[in-house]
Amino acid sequence: MFTGIVEELGTVESIEEQGDAIRLTLRGATVLEGTGLGDSIAVNGCCLTVVATGSSADGDAVDLWTADVMQETLDKTSLRGVAPGDRVNLERAVTVEKRLGGHLVQGHVDGVGTVVSRTPSEHWEVVEIALPVPDERGGLARYLVDKGSITVDGVSLTVVEARDDSFTVSLIPETLARTTLGFRGPGDRVNLEADVIAKHVERLLAGGYLTQKDS
Repeated sequence: MFTGIVEELGTVESIEEQGDAIRLTLRGATVLEGTGLGDSIAVNGCCLTVVATGSSADGDAVDLWTADVMQETLDKTSLRGVAPGDRVNLERAVTVEKRLGGHLVQGHVDGVGTVVSRTPSEHWEVVEIALPVPDERGGLARYLVDKGSITVDGVSLTVVEARDDSFTVSLIPETLARTTLGFRGPGDRVNLEADVIAKHVERLLAGGYLTQKDS
């Protein structure tokens, strides 16, 4: 479980192709503090498991870590398109004593959106993101409401305007400076995760588990 508050901008160090998977090695020292093998780190909002750690050639500090990315993850997230040198948002799994600064984020990507436009203003920037084409189960638009929560590339954001096939968010200078959303441009793909509470409510209502008496 994560909060959507990015701790560090990491870098893709190397990619090892393994047929139906890749082995992804990333550089990021902050997220390795207190982290051991088997722990979870979100990479652009996608929960990955640390399988190895090490030090880069130019230093003794542990600043490299490796994760195996399976075919399902490659098919459903933007990690398919990463390349060595790319910057990525990193966040360690939340601990019980940590403040919940964002919202409850699982690190389970629901779909890949596309940046449509960026509109700068004096103190923030409005970004429009197109939702992925709906599948047979429906689209992500049903989970979005104005002032609701959405995770974009692992960043917890508030929806400004929820539309049928897109949504907008306002990015403050802190977000622009400390996350990949500061340099994503029109056409770039971003991982999206809807609010898990909305998904649970939908399931309860669809299954008839909530009745008037229950409410």
